[in-house]
Amino acid sequence: MAPSHAVRCCQRGLSWIPVVFINLVVGWSYYAYVLELCIYTIPDIAEQVIYLLIFHMIFAMFLWSYWKTIVSRPVNPSKEFCLPKPEKEQYEKEERVEVQQEILKRVARDLPIYTCTGSGAIRYCDHCQLIKPDRCHHCSSCDQCVLKMDHHCPWVNNCVGFSNYKFFVLFLGYSSLYCLFITATVLQYFIKFWTNQLPDTHAKFHVLFLFFVASMFFISVMSLFIYHLWLVGKNRTTIEAFRSPVFRGGTDKNGFTLGFSKNVAEVFGDEKKLWFLPIYTSQGDGYTFPTRLVTTDCEQQTLYHQHISKCSTDGETNGRLVGSDGVHSEEQKEDVATMNDEGPMVAVTMENES
Repeated sequence: MAPSHAVRCCQRGLSWIPVVFINLVVGWSYYAYVLELCIYTIPDIAEQVIYLLIFHMIFAMFLWSYWKTIVSRPVNPSKEFCLPKPEKEQYEKEERVEVQQEILKRVARDLPIYTCTGSGAIRYCDHCQLIKPDRCHHCSSCDQCVLKMDHHCPWVNNCVGFSNYKFFVLFLGYSSLYCLFITATVLQYFIKFWTNQLPDTHAKFHVLFLFFVASMFFISVMSLFIYHLWLVGKNRTTIEAFRSPVFRGGTDKNGFTLGFSKNVAEVFGDEKKLWFLPIYTSQGDGYTFPTRLVTTDCEQQTLYHQHISKCSTDGETNGRLVGSDGVHSEEQKEDVATMNDEGPMVAVTMENES
């Protein structure tokens, strides 16, 4: 036990190396831009002030979104998705796979789960000993199941998922803007130093190197930012982009797609004024999602209408279909009507636990 614990502690310590590296680079870039460029190299006071004001605004948003991505811990499935003690003991004693699946199916019957494995089996995590909610996956680095897991990012030493995906996208956007601003404003002084139009001073190395580093980071981060904007528009995670989710009716890469505007709202929320702030505004609870299914069987329709009926009675929902007063708003009624008219569209809701 001791060696295993020691190894795990070493792994946790080493996992912070990429974060320390990024912060050292950012710290040096701040010094190089503010002191070596703006204070020691730029002669015009007005230009200094303008550059410093814009730089610090971008720098603040960049750091805010970056650390929000780091400190926002992944959300794990609730106890509702764990096997009850009798079924758990029966599952562990049983060696036949088909019997184990029957046990899982009995437990999962009342859970809002619509995805399965490629073979049609219930998605079960033997390590965490729970039935995986839709879009939930086990992260070997975090050693836990993560709701709506996108990927594990070593540069933030954290799992990117339901709890911090908006912060991660904003981090990519503001880091791209940060690198672009540095590259654009340093360019003229880079050329002057390179062509010896400016005297050799201690600032020369910092300005030249700052341009190369900012340009290189901009290309790599911007490409990743564009990719994740595409994922947001399609309402997919990185895992789903490489391996399409499997529903009861078969594989459907667009299973969670609701249209561009609703896909964006899933991540950034309904209030556009908060989209660009690293404040949590994502929709849903991470367990259930409006789902476009390949085929809608009778069991799914029955479960859906049971949820709607019960939620209309007690008003205890996750806020997606029923308002806080227990009454459907006009916009929400239109959404339900639209989903019913378009065919294989199922909106899934789940009651909040008290």
